[in-house]
Parts: sequence; structure tokens; C-alpha cells
Amino acid sequence: QEQLVESGGGSVQAGGSLRLSCQYIRGVNYITWFRQIPGKDREGVASSYVCNLNAPHTPHYADSVKGRFTLSQEKDKKMVYLQMENTQPEDTAMYCCAARVGLKHSFRSEDHRYWGQGIQGTGSS
Repeated sequence: QEQLVESGGGSVQAGGSLRLSCQYIRGVNYITWFRQIPGKDREGVASSYVCNLNAPHTPHYADSVKGRFTLSQEKDKKMVYLQMENTQPEDTAMYCCAARVGLKHSFRSEDHRYWGQGIQGTGSS
């Protein structure tokens, strides 16, 4: 079964920076980063269109991370990066990237077909 692969997780002090990487597979249109804190629902935090970089596209961000997290990508390597700045303790979560085949952005888990195993990311105090 095809699967995405995350890397780059770790622990940083509050106010620090962390970059997560996602290696994705061909044939998908959107890559979304989700995070899950124990006892809470999974939250989509950032999503980017990866199919055709020649088409104008602005990544989508959840309000909780807007202004602090930034998506970038290297299409030739099929990589998407989540740059986390000014990390906070509430950013501590299991982060997972997922791929959507559909043609519109979505932060719903059920709209994503392929998933990575997840990686721990934290903005500890």
C-alpha cells in the first residue's frame, strides 16, 4: 500500500523553529498536514496543491497556525515541508501528512486517501 513518509520531528523550546518534511507519492493533488493531540480531534493545519506548480495557488492554513507555519515544496522531489516558527506548547502533537486526490482543498480527514505514519512535533515550554 502506498504511503507517505514524514521526517524532521523533534522537540524545541517555545518560540523555536521546527521543520517537518513529507515525501509524497505521484497521482495526488493536495498534501495536508494534520496534527493530533491526545484526547482531541485531529486537526488539519496546512494544505498545499502539489499537482501543477505553474497554476497559481495559495496554501491553506488553520487559524491556529496562520502566521507561524509555512508550507513549501520541491515538486521534482515530491517533498512538502511544514516550517513551524514561534512554536508554542499547544503545538505539541503527532503530526501526519496526508494526500488528497480530489481537486479542491479540504481539512477533513475522510477526504484524504493516503497517509503517513506520523511524527512527533513539539513546541515545549
